[in-house]
Amino acid sequence: VQLQASGGGLVQPGESLRLSCKAIGINFRLYALRWYRQAPGKEREFVATISSDGNTDYADSVKGRFTIGRDNVRRTLSLEMNNLRPEDTAVYYCNVDARGSTYWGRGTQVTVSS
Repeated sequence: VQLQASGGGLVQPGESLRLSCKAIGINFRLYALRWYRQAPGKEREFVATISSDGNTDYADSVKGRFTIGRDNVRRTLSLEMNNLRPEDTAVYYCNVDARGSTYWGRGTQVTVSS
């Protein structure tokens, strides 16, 4: 199983970014998928999840600003991030529990700074 995350970058506060994560090696449509993030010096934290039938949930810190989505045909998970804040700066990871194991993407860096 491979999770290939992309789309990070350097943006100013208030700007937007879209992250993508392509999954290879699993029957993508069957599983709930998640985004986590890890800021420097902090533990990895939950950001958002989407179930196999499209139900979503978010950390309070990103509600109303981030939108998680999935494309089962392209086997791609997305995270649309709007109104970014400096505290959103972190490495973002996609995650799936499949076939009895937990898989993580390599991570993509998001930096929000003026």
